[in-house]
Amino acid sequence: MSFGSLGLCDALLKSVSEQGYTTPSPIQTEAIPVVLSQRDVMAVAHTGTGKTAGFTLPMIQLLSGGPSPQAQYVRALVITPTRELAAQVAESVQNYSRHMNIRSAALFGGVRIEPQIAQLQGGLDVLIATPGRLIDLYNQQAINFEQLEILVLDEADRMLDLGFVDDIRRIQMLLPSQRQTLMFSATFSTEIQSLAGGMLNNPLLIEMAATNSTVDTVKQIMHPVDKARKSEVLIHLIRKNKWPQVLVFSRTKKGADSLVGELGNAGISADSIHANRTQHARTRALAGFRNGNVVVLVATDIAARGIDVNQLPCVVNFNLPYVAEDYVHRIGRTGRAGNVGLAVSLFSEDESKQLQAIERVIGRQFAGDIIPGFAPSKKAKAGSSDDEEYGHFEPDPKPQRRGQSRKKIKRDRFVLDD
Repeated sequence: MSFGSLGLCDALLKSVSEQGYTTPSPIQTEAIPVVLSQRDVMAVAHTGTGKTAGFTLPMIQLLSGGPSPQAQYVRALVITPTRELAAQVAESVQNYSRHMNIRSAALFGGVRIEPQIAQLQGGLDVLIATPGRLIDLYNQQAINFEQLEILVLDEADRMLDLGFVDDIRRIQMLLPSQRQTLMFSATFSTEIQSLAGGMLNNPLLIEMAATNSTVDTVKQIMHPVDKARKSEVLIHLIRKNKWPQVLVFSRTKKGADSLVGELGNAGISADSIHANRTQHARTRALAGFRNGNVVVLVATDIAARGIDVNQLPCVVNFNLPYVAEDYVHRIGRTGRAGNVGLAVSLFSEDESKQLQAIERVIGRQFAGDIIPGFAPSKKAKAGSSDDEEYGHFEPDPKPQRRGQSRKKIKRDRFVLDD
């Protein structure tokens, strides 16, 4: 199977070849012809399986033959849960449409809105946006959806996790009913089915993998260790294995910054990316990680969506996530597109509940691999938690139950996407 057999035009095939891709992934093989047929699609696929190209390539081709957008009008809208993912999708659109006359932009919070309003003045073929900033732009009468042809909801499950369901439904009310809608999600829960039922018209379901299963190309290792020695163990592993790039997941924003300081003191180049950092700082940290100037990028779950680094060799769970499904998303940052990856988790005794939940979700149990010289003490202090380490627990922010009204997390709205 080749990209040429999927019905893509010559200009897109040239761009795909220039990006170094020769064979489409399974999700691309299934999704591209269906999207080109202009049918609604509900796609369930792991992160790292090539789903972005699965909707951007056919979307660009469908738009290429149409009229140029008028001022403030948008022909295709891609909604993403985070700034980083919006930037990643926008980069893909720009790369694939380089030989075509397609105007696109990514608009999200954390930066001034005035330049974004100016970008909309000339109209856009493709707008990639986060929910909060999109609503702000609409409220300022900077955008018009009357000519919208295609709507894409990317990582719909994460948008529900973050409490964006009310925003998504509000945006839906602003859009024309006659449109093509594509929804991509890592899971196909009851809540996702309900959302899809109200937004998609007779969609084709494309389900590429079992819900919440982990990628086969990722080797998973669990190292038991005392919580107080986690930083020491991480430094030991980085030096021993000489990892050129490591994405480390921290449960809290404060913990991420603290870890960056400890790594720096050990002579290891590191930076952090989390919701309390400015958009400029987040972009700079991610760019440094991609170009190799930053060896270790410490991220929280909300900021990690959209981090796409080619052939990332290793992911480390410095803390196990409170939401077990986030473990699947975390380790999906490595082992992408068929490459072999490594996921290392540092497990302390106070994380037993999280570990049990993860094992239930992925359907396997971990055999602890104790590192010589770092064997954990026989029993961690009862009741120990991140509360003791930081004085109070401050998640980034703690994921909400699916479908929970975003009004309940209004205090975090500017952190999420504004």
